[in-house]
Amino acid sequence: MRSVSFGELVRVSARIGFLSFGGPAGQIALMHRELVDERQWVDEGSFLRALNLCHLLPGPEAQQLATWIGWRLHGTLGGLVAGMLFVIPGALVMLGLSILYALAAKISIVAAIFLGVKAAVLAIVVQAVLRVAGRALKGPFQRVLAVLSFVALALLDAPFPLVILIAGVTGAIVARRRPNWLKLHAVPDGAVTTIASPARTAGTVLGWLVLWWAPMLLVFVTLGPDHVLWDIGLFFSKLAIVTFGGAYAVLAYMAQQAVETMGWLRPEEMADGLGLAETTPGPLIMVTQFVGFLGAWRAPAPFSPLVAGLLGAGLTTWVTFAPCFLWIFAFAPWMARLERMTGLQGALAAITAAVVGVIANLSLWFALHVLFARLDTVRLGPVQLLVPDPASLDWRAAVIALAAALLLFKWRQGMVRVLGICAVLGLCLSQL
Repeated sequence: MRSVSFGELVRVSARIGFLSFGGPAGQIALMHRELVDERQWVDEGSFLRALNLCHLLPGPEAQQLATWIGWRLHGTLGGLVAGMLFVIPGALVMLGLSILYALAAKISIVAAIFLGVKAAVLAIVVQAVLRVAGRALKGPFQRVLAVLSFVALALLDAPFPLVILIAGVTGAIVARRRPNWLKLHAVPDGAVTTIASPARTAGTVLGWLVLWWAPMLLVFVTLGPDHVLWDIGLFFSKLAIVTFGGAYAVLAYMAQQAVETMGWLRPEEMADGLGLAETTPGPLIMVTQFVGFLGAWRAPAPFSPLVAGLLGAGLTTWVTFAPCFLWIFAFAPWMARLERMTGLQGALAAITAAVVGVIANLSLWFALHVLFARLDTVRLGPVQLLVPDPASLDWRAAVIALAAALLLFKWRQGMVRVLGICAVLGLCLSQL
Protein backbone atom coordinates (compact mmCIF):
# COMPACT_ATOMS: atom_id res chain seq x y z
CA MET A 1 0.00 0.00 0.00
CA ARG A 2 1.55 3.27 -1.08
CA SER A 3 1.38 6.61 0.74
CA VAL A 4 -1.62 8.74 -0.28
CA SER A 5 -1.85 12.48 0.27
CA PHE A 6 -5.02 13.96 1.70
CA GLY A 7 -5.54 15.99 -1.48
CA GLU A 8 -5.41 12.81 -3.59
CA LEU A 9 -7.98 11.19 -1.32
CA VAL A 10 -10.33 14.16 -1.73
CA ARG A 11 -10.02 14.22 -5.53
CA VAL A 12 -10.50 10.51 -6.04
CA SER A 13 -13.35 10.31 -3.51
CA ALA A 14 -15.15 13.12 -5.33
CA ARG A 15 -14.64 11.31 -8.64
CA ILE A 16 -16.11 8.10 -7.21
CA GLY A 17 -19.02 10.03 -5.71
CA PHE A 18 -19.99 11.50 -9.08
CA LEU A 19 -19.58 8.19 -10.97
CA SER A 20 -21.18 5.82 -8.45
CA PHE A 21 -24.17 4.70 -10.50
CA GLY A 22 -25.50 1.16 -10.77
CA GLY A 23 -26.31 0.22 -7.20
CA PRO A 24 -23.95 -1.32 -4.63
CA ALA A 25 -22.51 -3.95 -7.01
CA GLY A 26 -21.48 -1.32 -9.54
CA GLN A 27 -20.28 1.09 -6.85
CA ILE A 28 -18.11 -1.54 -5.14
CA ALA A 29 -16.69 -2.59 -8.52
CA LEU A 30 -15.86 1.06 -9.27
CA MET A 31 -14.03 1.47 -5.95
CA HIS A 32 -12.15 -1.78 -6.48
CA ARG A 33 -10.95 -0.69 -9.91
CA GLU A 34 -10.01 2.82 -8.81
CA LEU A 35 -8.45 2.07 -5.41
CA VAL A 36 -7.18 -1.52 -5.57
CA ASP A 37 -6.35 -2.25 -9.23
CA GLU A 38 -5.26 1.13 -10.57
CA ARG A 39 -3.96 3.12 -7.58
CA GLN A 40 -3.14 0.26 -5.16
CA TRP A 41 -4.14 2.32 -2.14
CA VAL A 42 -5.35 -0.81 -0.36
CA ASP A 43 -4.53 -4.46 -1.02
CA GLU A 44 -7.06 -7.04 -2.22
CA GLY A 45 -7.29 -8.88 1.10
CA SER A 46 -7.93 -5.75 3.15
CA PHE A 47 -10.55 -4.55 0.68
CA LEU A 48 -12.46 -7.85 0.85
CA ARG A 49 -12.24 -8.06 4.65
CA ALA A 50 -13.57 -4.51 4.93
CA LEU A 51 -16.39 -5.35 2.53
CA ASN A 52 -17.31 -8.32 4.74
CA LEU A 53 -17.46 -5.99 7.74
CA CYS A 54 -19.71 -3.58 5.86
CA HIS A 55 -22.08 -6.43 5.04
CA LEU A 56 -22.39 -7.06 8.78
CA LEU A 57 -23.52 -3.50 9.47
CA PRO A 58 -26.86 -1.79 8.80
CA GLY A 59 -26.86 0.84 6.09
CA PRO A 60 -25.47 1.13 2.52
CA GLU A 61 -22.39 -1.09 2.33
CA ALA A 62 -20.78 0.83 -0.55
CA GLN A 63 -20.86 4.12 1.36
CA GLN A 64 -19.50 2.41 4.45
CA LEU A 65 -16.70 0.83 2.40
CA ALA A 66 -15.76 4.27 1.06
CA THR A 67 -15.71 5.56 4.65
CA TRP A 68 -13.50 2.67 5.75
CA ILE A 69 -11.00 3.33 2.96
CA GLY A 70 -10.78 7.00 3.92
CA TRP A 71 -10.34 6.02 7.60
CA ARG A 72 -7.64 3.50 6.68
CA LEU A 73 -5.69 6.12 4.73
CA HIS A 74 -6.18 9.29 6.80
CA GLY A 75 -7.96 8.41 10.03
CA THR A 76 -11.26 9.92 11.10
CA LEU A 77 -10.94 13.00 8.88
CA GLY A 78 -10.22 10.81 5.86
CA GLY A 79 -13.22 8.64 6.65
CA LEU A 80 -15.50 11.66 6.96
CA VAL A 81 -14.33 13.12 3.66
CA ALA A 82 -14.52 9.86 1.68
CA GLY A 83 -17.90 8.92 3.16
CA MET A 84 -19.47 12.35 2.65
CA LEU A 85 -18.16 12.74 -0.89
CA PHE A 86 -19.75 9.39 -1.73
CA VAL A 87 -23.13 10.74 -0.60
CA ILE A 88 -23.13 14.48 -1.37
CA PRO A 89 -23.29 14.39 -5.22
CA GLY A 90 -26.29 12.06 -5.22
CA ALA A 91 -27.93 13.97 -2.37
CA LEU A 92 -27.71 17.26 -4.25
CA VAL A 93 -29.09 15.72 -7.45
CA MET A 94 -31.89 14.00 -5.53
CA LEU A 95 -32.76 17.24 -3.75
CA GLY A 96 -33.05 19.09 -7.06
CA LEU A 97 -35.21 16.32 -8.51
CA SER A 98 -37.42 16.33 -5.40
CA ILE A 99 -38.02 20.09 -5.73
CA LEU A 100 -38.88 19.71 -9.43
CA TYR A 101 -41.17 16.80 -8.62
CA ALA A 102 -43.05 18.74 -5.94
CA LEU A 103 -43.52 21.70 -8.28
CA ALA A 104 -44.32 19.88 -11.51
CA ALA A 105 -45.66 16.39 -10.74
CA LYS A 106 -49.25 17.40 -11.56
CA ILE A 107 -48.34 18.71 -15.01
CA SER A 108 -49.65 16.21 -17.57
CA ILE A 109 -46.35 15.73 -19.40
CA VAL A 110 -44.45 15.08 -16.17
CA ALA A 111 -47.17 12.69 -14.97
CA ALA A 112 -46.92 10.79 -18.25
CA ILE A 113 -43.15 10.44 -17.90
CA PHE A 114 -43.50 9.11 -14.37
CA LEU A 115 -46.09 6.60 -15.54
CA GLY A 116 -43.26 4.99 -17.50
CA VAL A 117 -40.79 5.32 -14.63
CA LYS A 118 -43.16 3.63 -12.16
CA ALA A 119 -43.79 0.73 -14.54
CA ALA A 120 -40.05 0.27 -15.12
CA VAL A 121 -39.48 0.12 -11.36
CA LEU A 122 -41.58 -3.08 -11.25
CA ALA A 123 -39.11 -4.91 -13.48
CA ILE A 124 -36.12 -3.39 -11.65
CA VAL A 125 -37.35 -4.65 -8.28
CA VAL A 126 -37.98 -8.14 -9.70
CA GLN A 127 -34.41 -8.09 -11.02
CA ALA A 128 -33.23 -7.18 -7.50
CA VAL A 129 -35.14 -10.17 -6.05
CA LEU A 130 -33.44 -12.56 -8.47
CA ARG A 131 -30.01 -11.02 -7.97
CA VAL A 132 -30.15 -11.16 -4.16
CA ALA A 133 -31.69 -14.65 -4.22
CA GLY A 134 -28.86 -15.95 -6.37
CA ARG A 135 -26.33 -14.66 -3.85
CA ALA A 136 -28.12 -15.42 -0.59
CA LEU A 137 -30.08 -18.66 -1.02
CA LYS A 138 -27.36 -21.30 -0.88
CA GLY A 139 -29.39 -24.13 0.62
CA PRO A 140 -32.83 -25.32 1.77
CA PHE A 141 -32.65 -23.51 5.11
CA GLN A 142 -32.10 -20.11 3.48
CA ARG A 143 -34.92 -20.75 1.03
CA VAL A 144 -37.29 -21.59 3.89
CA LEU A 145 -36.29 -18.34 5.65
CA ALA A 146 -37.00 -16.36 2.48
CA VAL A 147 -40.44 -17.91 2.08
CA LEU A 148 -41.33 -17.41 5.75
CA SER A 149 -40.29 -13.75 5.67
CA PHE A 150 -42.42 -13.18 2.56
CA VAL A 151 -45.44 -14.85 4.20
CA ALA A 152 -44.95 -12.88 7.43
CA LEU A 153 -44.87 -9.55 5.59
CA ALA A 154 -47.29 -10.11 2.69
CA LEU A 155 -49.96 -12.17 4.45
CA LEU A 156 -49.58 -11.60 8.20
CA ASP A 157 -48.68 -7.89 8.10
CA ALA A 158 -45.73 -8.49 10.43
CA PRO A 159 -43.50 -5.46 11.21
CA PHE A 160 -40.31 -5.42 9.15
CA PRO A 161 -37.97 -4.85 12.16
CA LEU A 162 -39.49 -7.89 13.89
CA VAL A 163 -38.88 -10.09 10.83
CA ILE A 164 -35.24 -8.98 10.69
CA LEU A 165 -34.78 -9.52 14.44
CA ILE A 166 -36.21 -13.04 14.37
CA ALA A 167 -34.12 -13.95 11.32
CA GLY A 168 -30.95 -12.66 12.99
CA VAL A 169 -31.55 -14.54 16.26
CA THR A 170 -32.41 -17.71 14.34
CA GLY A 171 -29.24 -17.43 12.26
CA ALA A 172 -27.05 -16.92 15.34
CA ILE A 173 -28.48 -20.06 16.97
CA VAL A 174 -28.26 -22.18 13.82
CA ALA A 175 -24.66 -21.06 13.19
CA ARG A 176 -23.60 -22.64 16.47
CA ARG A 177 -25.63 -25.84 16.24
CA ARG A 178 -25.99 -26.55 12.50
CA PRO A 179 -23.46 -24.27 10.71
CA ASN A 180 -23.69 -26.34 7.53
CA TRP A 181 -27.31 -25.18 7.12
CA LEU A 182 -26.07 -21.64 6.48
CA LYS A 183 -23.03 -22.57 4.33
CA LEU A 184 -20.81 -20.20 6.30
CA HIS A 185 -17.30 -19.41 5.09
CA ALA A 186 -14.43 -20.85 7.09
CA VAL A 187 -12.95 -18.44 9.63
CA PRO A 188 -9.42 -17.38 8.58
CA ASP A 189 -6.56 -18.76 10.66
CA GLY A 190 -3.97 -16.66 12.36
CA ALA A 191 -3.55 -14.48 15.38
CA VAL A 192 -6.24 -11.95 16.13
CA THR A 193 -4.93 -8.40 16.28
CA THR A 194 -6.78 -5.20 16.96
CA ILE A 195 -5.89 -1.54 17.05
CA ALA A 196 -8.76 -0.51 19.29
CA SER A 197 -9.62 -0.49 22.96
CA PRO A 198 -13.04 -0.78 24.64
CA ALA A 199 -12.68 2.68 26.18
CA ARG A 200 -11.85 4.31 22.84
CA THR A 201 -14.72 2.49 21.12
CA ALA A 202 -17.15 3.58 23.83
CA GLY A 203 -16.00 7.19 23.39
CA THR A 204 -16.49 6.96 19.62
CA VAL A 205 -19.99 5.54 20.00
CA LEU A 206 -20.99 8.17 22.57
CA GLY A 207 -19.62 11.02 20.48
CA TRP A 208 -21.42 9.91 17.34
CA LEU A 209 -24.66 9.28 19.20
CA VAL A 210 -24.55 12.91 20.34
CA LEU A 211 -23.85 14.13 16.79
CA TRP A 212 -26.52 11.86 15.34
CA TRP A 213 -29.23 13.13 17.68
CA ALA A 214 -28.17 16.80 17.93
CA PRO A 215 -30.51 17.92 15.08
CA MET A 216 -33.35 15.96 16.67
CA LEU A 217 -32.80 17.73 19.98
CA LEU A 218 -32.93 21.08 18.15
CA VAL A 219 -36.23 20.10 16.48
CA PHE A 220 -37.66 18.95 19.81
CA VAL A 221 -36.73 22.20 21.59
CA THR A 222 -37.82 24.59 18.83
CA LEU A 223 -40.80 22.84 17.19
CA GLY A 224 -41.88 20.15 19.65
CA PRO A 225 -42.61 16.42 19.29
CA ASP A 226 -45.84 17.03 17.36
CA HIS A 227 -44.13 18.62 14.35
CA VAL A 228 -43.65 16.67 11.12
CA LEU A 229 -39.87 17.19 11.26
CA TRP A 230 -39.74 15.31 14.57
CA ASP A 231 -41.75 12.46 13.05
CA ILE A 232 -39.49 12.40 9.98
CA GLY A 233 -36.27 12.40 12.00
CA LEU A 234 -37.50 9.75 14.44
CA PHE A 235 -38.78 7.45 11.71
CA PHE A 236 -35.64 7.54 9.58
CA SER A 237 -33.39 7.22 12.64
CA LYS A 238 -35.13 3.94 13.46
CA LEU A 239 -34.97 2.88 9.82
CA ALA A 240 -31.20 3.44 9.75
CA ILE A 241 -30.75 0.78 12.43
CA VAL A 242 -32.60 -1.96 10.54
CA THR A 243 -31.40 -1.26 6.97
CA PHE A 244 -29.83 -4.67 6.39
CA GLY A 245 -29.73 -6.01 2.86
CA GLY A 246 -29.79 -2.68 1.02
CA ALA A 247 -32.46 -0.12 0.25
CA TYR A 248 -34.84 -2.57 -1.44
CA ALA A 249 -35.16 -4.49 1.82
CA VAL A 250 -36.68 -1.57 3.72
CA LEU A 251 -38.63 0.09 0.92
CA ALA A 252 -41.82 -1.86 1.50
CA TYR A 253 -41.74 -1.08 5.23
CA MET A 254 -40.88 2.57 4.54
CA ALA A 255 -43.65 2.81 1.93
CA GLN A 256 -46.18 1.23 4.27
CA GLN A 257 -45.35 3.64 7.08
CA ALA A 258 -44.88 6.77 4.96
CA VAL A 259 -48.01 6.14 2.85
CA GLU A 260 -50.50 4.39 5.10
CA THR A 261 -49.48 5.48 8.61
CA MET A 262 -47.93 8.93 8.18
CA GLY A 263 -49.74 10.03 5.01
CA TRP A 264 -46.64 11.78 3.68
CA LEU A 265 -47.10 10.60 0.09
CA ARG A 266 -49.13 8.27 -2.14
CA PRO A 267 -48.10 4.76 -3.26
CA GLU A 268 -47.42 5.81 -6.83
CA GLU A 269 -45.21 8.65 -5.55
CA MET A 270 -43.14 6.10 -3.64
CA ALA A 271 -42.47 4.33 -6.94
CA ASP A 272 -41.61 7.69 -8.54
CA GLY A 273 -39.07 8.35 -5.79
CA LEU A 274 -37.41 5.00 -6.31
CA GLY A 275 -37.21 5.66 -10.04
CA LEU A 276 -35.53 9.01 -9.37
CA ALA A 277 -33.09 7.42 -6.94
CA GLU A 278 -32.13 4.82 -9.55
CA THR A 279 -30.96 7.60 -11.90
CA THR A 280 -28.72 9.41 -9.40
CA PRO A 281 -25.21 8.56 -8.21
CA GLY A 282 -24.68 7.30 -4.68
CA PRO A 283 -26.65 4.87 -2.50
CA LEU A 284 -30.17 3.89 -3.50
CA ILE A 285 -31.26 4.55 0.09
CA MET A 286 -31.17 8.22 -0.98
CA VAL A 287 -34.84 7.66 -1.81
CA THR A 288 -35.42 8.40 1.89
CA GLN A 289 -34.52 12.03 1.17
CA PHE A 290 -37.32 12.21 -1.39
CA VAL A 291 -39.81 10.91 1.19
CA GLY A 292 -38.58 13.31 3.87
CA PHE A 293 -38.78 16.25 1.46
CA LEU A 294 -42.37 15.52 0.43
CA GLY A 295 -43.46 14.79 4.01
CA ALA A 296 -42.25 18.20 5.19
CA TRP A 297 -43.38 19.99 2.00
CA ARG A 298 -46.99 18.96 2.66
CA ALA A 299 -47.04 20.01 6.32
CA PRO A 300 -44.79 23.07 6.22
CA ALA A 301 -46.03 25.30 9.06
CA PRO A 302 -44.47 27.49 10.36
CA PHE A 303 -42.22 27.51 7.27
CA SER A 304 -42.90 27.87 3.57
CA PRO A 305 -43.26 24.55 1.70
CA LEU A 306 -39.83 24.93 0.10
CA VAL A 307 -38.04 25.73 3.36
CA ALA A 308 -39.85 22.91 5.15
CA GLY A 309 -38.96 20.51 2.33
CA LEU A 310 -35.29 21.50 2.47
CA LEU A 311 -35.26 21.00 6.25
CA GLY A 312 -37.00 17.64 5.89
CA ALA A 313 -34.57 16.47 3.22
CA GLY A 314 -31.54 17.64 5.20
CA LEU A 315 -32.72 16.04 8.44
CA THR A 316 -33.55 12.77 6.66
CA THR A 317 -30.15 12.61 4.99
CA TRP A 318 -28.35 13.30 8.27
CA VAL A 319 -30.16 10.72 10.42
CA THR A 320 -29.85 8.14 7.60
CA PHE A 321 -26.10 8.46 7.04
CA ALA A 322 -24.67 9.65 10.37
CA PRO A 323 -25.06 6.13 11.83
CA CYS A 324 -22.92 4.78 8.96
CA PHE A 325 -19.98 6.80 10.24
CA LEU A 326 -20.69 5.60 13.77
CA TRP A 327 -20.59 1.94 12.72
CA ILE A 328 -17.35 2.28 10.75
CA PHE A 329 -15.40 4.40 13.23
CA ALA A 330 -16.51 2.20 16.14
CA PHE A 331 -16.17 -1.26 14.60
CA ALA A 332 -13.49 -1.02 11.89
CA PRO A 333 -10.67 -1.30 14.46
CA TRP A 334 -12.23 -4.58 15.64
CA MET A 335 -12.59 -6.00 12.12
CA ALA A 336 -10.36 -9.05 12.71
CA ARG A 337 -12.32 -10.11 15.78
CA LEU A 338 -15.73 -9.54 14.18
CA GLU A 339 -14.82 -11.86 11.30
CA ARG A 340 -14.32 -14.67 13.81
CA MET A 341 -17.70 -14.32 15.56
CA THR A 342 -19.64 -17.33 14.27
CA GLY A 343 -22.95 -16.16 15.76
CA LEU A 344 -22.66 -12.79 14.05
CA GLN A 345 -21.82 -14.39 10.70
CA GLY A 346 -24.83 -16.70 11.07
CA ALA A 347 -27.14 -13.81 11.94
CA LEU A 348 -26.03 -11.94 8.83
CA ALA A 349 -26.49 -14.99 6.58
CA ALA A 350 -30.02 -15.54 7.90
CA ILE A 351 -30.94 -11.85 7.57
CA THR A 352 -29.66 -11.84 3.99
CA ALA A 353 -31.85 -14.85 3.20
CA ALA A 354 -34.88 -13.23 4.83
CA VAL A 355 -34.24 -10.08 2.78
CA VAL A 356 -35.08 -12.08 -0.37
CA GLY A 357 -38.61 -12.51 0.96
CA VAL A 358 -38.69 -8.86 2.00
CA ILE A 359 -37.83 -7.67 -1.51
CA ALA A 360 -40.32 -10.12 -3.03
CA ASN A 361 -42.97 -8.51 -0.83
CA LEU A 362 -41.84 -5.11 -2.08
CA SER A 363 -42.25 -6.21 -5.71
CA LEU A 364 -45.77 -7.44 -4.97
CA TRP A 365 -46.65 -4.16 -3.19
CA PHE A 366 -45.36 -2.05 -6.08
CA ALA A 367 -47.09 -4.21 -8.71
CA LEU A 368 -50.47 -3.94 -7.03
CA HIS A 369 -50.26 -0.18 -6.50
CA VAL A 370 -48.81 0.69 -9.91
CA LEU A 371 -50.94 -1.62 -12.07
CA PHE A 372 -54.30 -1.18 -10.32
CA ALA A 373 -56.15 1.97 -9.31
CA ARG A 374 -58.36 0.25 -6.70
CA LEU A 375 -57.36 -2.26 -4.00
CA ASP A 376 -59.47 -3.87 -1.29
CA THR A 377 -58.12 -5.26 1.99
CA VAL A 378 -59.56 -8.68 2.85
CA ARG A 379 -58.97 -10.20 6.29
CA LEU A 380 -59.23 -13.94 6.95
CA GLY A 381 -58.30 -14.40 10.59
CA PRO A 382 -54.62 -13.40 10.96
CA VAL A 383 -54.20 -13.29 7.17
CA GLN A 384 -54.49 -9.93 5.40
CA LEU A 385 -54.73 -9.77 1.62
CA LEU A 386 -54.65 -6.86 -0.80
CA VAL A 387 -57.07 -7.79 -3.59
CA PRO A 388 -57.02 -5.67 -6.78
CA ASP A 389 -60.11 -4.73 -8.75
CA PRO A 390 -59.44 -6.21 -12.24
CA ALA A 391 -61.49 -3.43 -13.86
CA SER A 392 -59.03 -0.84 -12.52
CA LEU A 393 -56.01 -2.32 -14.34
CA ASP A 394 -53.89 0.37 -16.05
CA TRP A 395 -53.06 -1.34 -19.34
CA ARG A 396 -50.44 1.30 -20.17
CA ALA A 397 -48.47 0.53 -17.03
CA ALA A 398 -48.74 -3.21 -17.75
CA VAL A 399 -47.40 -2.78 -21.29
CA ILE A 400 -44.48 -0.61 -20.13
CA ALA A 401 -43.63 -3.04 -17.29
CA LEU A 402 -43.49 -5.88 -19.82
CA ALA A 403 -41.25 -3.79 -22.08
CA ALA A 404 -38.97 -3.01 -19.13
CA ALA A 405 -38.73 -6.71 -18.28
CA LEU A 406 -37.70 -7.52 -21.86
CA LEU A 407 -35.11 -4.74 -21.86
CA LEU A 408 -33.60 -5.90 -18.56
CA PHE A 409 -33.76 -9.68 -18.82
CA LYS A 410 -33.64 -10.44 -22.55
CA TRP A 411 -31.64 -7.57 -24.03
CA ARG A 412 -29.53 -6.86 -20.90
CA GLN A 413 -29.90 -3.09 -21.07
CA GLY A 414 -28.57 -0.85 -18.30
CA MET A 415 -30.91 0.51 -15.66
CA VAL A 416 -30.63 4.19 -16.63
CA ARG A 417 -31.33 3.34 -20.29
CA VAL A 418 -34.35 1.25 -19.31
CA LEU A 419 -35.75 4.09 -17.21
CA GLY A 420 -35.24 6.53 -20.08
CA ILE A 421 -36.93 4.28 -22.67
CA CYS A 422 -39.86 3.61 -20.33
CA ALA A 423 -40.27 7.32 -19.61
CA VAL A 424 -40.62 7.92 -23.37
CA LEU A 425 -43.11 5.04 -23.61
CA GLY A 426 -45.12 6.57 -20.80
CA LEU A 427 -45.21 9.87 -22.64
CA CYS A 428 -46.37 8.18 -25.86
CA LEU A 429 -48.98 5.86 -24.36
CA SER A 430 -50.49 8.64 -22.26
CA GLN A 431 -51.58 10.31 -25.49
CA LEU A 432 -53.83 7.34 -26.32
